[in-house]
Amino acid sequence: MEIYENILETLGNTPLVKLGRFFSGPATLAAKVESFNPGGSVKDRIGISLIEAGEANGQLKPGGTIVEPTSGNTGVGLAMAANLKGYKLICVAPDKIPKEKVALLEAMGATVVSCPTNVAAEDPRSYYKVSERIRDEQGAYLPYQYYNPANPEAHYRTTGPEIWRQTDGKVTHYVVGVGTGGTISGTAKYLKEQNPNVQVIGVDTVGSVYKYYFEHRELPPEDQIHQYLIDGIGEDFLPTCVWWDYIDGIVTIDDKTAYRATMELARRESIFTGSSGGAAAAGARQVAQGLGADGLVVTLLPDSGERYLSKLNKQWLTEKGLLDGDGV
Repeated sequence: MEIYENILETLGNTPLVKLGRFFSGPATLAAKVESFNPGGSVKDRIGISLIEAGEANGQLKPGGTIVEPTSGNTGVGLAMAANLKGYKLICVAPDKIPKEKVALLEAMGATVVSCPTNVAAEDPRSYYKVSERIRDEQGAYLPYQYYNPANPEAHYRTTGPEIWRQTDGKVTHYVVGVGTGGTISGTAKYLKEQNPNVQVIGVDTVGSVYKYYFEHRELPPEDQIHQYLIDGIGEDFLPTCVWWDYIDGIVTIDDKTAYRATMELARRESIFTGSSGGAAAAGARQVAQGLGADGLVVTLLPDSGERYLSKLNKQWLTEKGLLDGDGV
């Protein structure tokens, strides 16, 4: 009989799908579709790893409470593992995350605390600082995906080897959004250990710090750091899970380009992802356009657009000025 012991055993081995309608150049562009994970996103890969790291170092005791700042997907990954292991979970989220994610987290048994998006990371009202306060007040375990090496290490063990195997070692470029840094860093480390010539390109948002930091090795002026509409990537600070030694370049994608690419993927490839996936695909297409037939560009679509339907609809996109006359 082929019966899994629990749902976490179905993690990983997500499909790699060619985006031949989204990009028709001589190079090959393919996407790792992470919505095939049991919790619907790439963050399922790190949920169990973050929890096991807390167990191993003694910060998480049986029956304990976990608190994590999250835009939603990491919260779901943590909730899956926490439920199976008997932990309580508090997710502290920015108020810009779609209501679908809040409802999903609550359905999974998590308590959701909403915090203002338009405050600096060091502001006591930010979802980072509120998470720290809850940790201190309740004695909770704070995995802190932005700083916990268990985050990139999960991708070193799973995402990187999967891409290498699925491409028969022929991947030439890995282009992916940069949020906490875990997905790009752990995967990049593995791929470059197999072939140092693999180029790793991060996709950043306009208003985030990553591209400027990559070019200048310092944070940008404050007037260049601002809010954006893309969910799940970009930051206004530097997580230690971004392993810069494995990153060869950063491309910036603006809100309109990301959302148009999101809808284009849905209509041309029948792959419905979120705006961070659209940004990653748009950045990967830019990279692929400069390559010949031997180029094999792999990107990663972190989750499903179903988690963003309150945003990925004509009314919201029109209100935000993200649609042109053709409705795309």
